Amino acid sequence: MPSALKNRPANAKDMLMGALLRVPAQAIHRRLINDLNAAGFRELRLPQMAVLQFPGPDGVRPSTLAERAGMSKQAMNQLLGSLEGLGYIIRSDAPEEGRARTIRFTKRGRAAYSKIHDILGEIEREWSAELGPARFVQLKDLLCHVWNSPLIEPAGKKMAR
Repeated sequence: MPSALKNRPANAKDMLMGALLRVPAQAIHRRLINDLNAAGFRELRLPQMAVLQFPGPDGVRPSTLAERAGMSKQAMNQLLGSLEGLGYIIRSDAPEEGRARTIRFTKRGRAAYSKIHDILGEIEREWSAELGPARFVQLKDLLCHVWNSPLIEPAGKKMAR
């Protein structure tokens, strides 16, 4: 039995929603890294998904990426430094924004990000086959509803109801 299956509770219905959302997301990130590594992007690692996750870092300030990923600016800058050293991104001054810096994909970075999109398409097709097309559409519809709702606003910014 794969180790990922050993740690699951006997009844997934006993799991809280946080785990039910986190565990599939983690599985998707692991799959992305494995498939990216197999496709020639061998140096990419799981922590770097915090930078490469949708909508991507291209044209974005490091502080914005840190906020999206829920990490400190210092931790994000370490990830950016590693990706820059590997030739996936460049950081440059944003003259229109004072001392701010922005991130840009290199040619290799755009290729990796494109491959991520391809892999996610494969994952969606597999999940649709596993769940059945109607249930998969329902899952995506529910997730889109949550995405567009006040439920995902950061703590402290939640609208009063």
